[in-house]
Amino acid sequence: MQDDEESQEFGDRPSKSARKRDAAAAQDLGTRLIALKESDLEALELPEQLFDAIMLAKRITARGGLARQRQYIGKLMRDVDHAPIEAALNAKSRGAAIDAEKHKRLEAWRTRLLTEPAALDELLQLRPEADRKSLQLLISKAGSARVDSGSREAASRELFRTLRTLFDSIPR
Repeated sequence: MQDDEESQEFGDRPSKSARKRDAAAAQDLGTRLIALKESDLEALELPEQLFDAIMLAKRITARGGLARQRQYIGKLMRDVDHAPIEAALNAKSRGAAIDAEKHKRLEAWRTRLLTEPAALDELLQLRPEADRKSLQLLISKAGSARVDSGSREAASRELFRTLRTLFDSIPR
């Protein structure tokens, strides 16, 4: 009978294990926030006390001090709604993944243009508005052994920028 009274009294409260999991999740989220740039943190519009604690954690170099600061940030995180922060961090990571994939595709095109003669024709079929002569000039300059290495690298970077401009203008 006493157990029934205790369960009614404490029935609204989560178990100790659940509270520990929640505290660990809050601390992990705080650690992810420490890794962000200041401008990204400002965009999240965190409470001032939490923002200041995160900025302080970025400056702490001592391992023990940083561990205590992470625990403090985790404590502050318990009073903050995690859902919008998680959503913003997930959107940021998805955007970074999309940017990385786009960069890889552009790198692959540049490599193909420098190594495969037929790649230019394929690119021009895909993007007919591209200027063949300027692309040919950049490709020959970036791949020429007669040109100094600085000019080759500059031409290679210019080729990449040109490809990025071409592929950014693709209608969706």
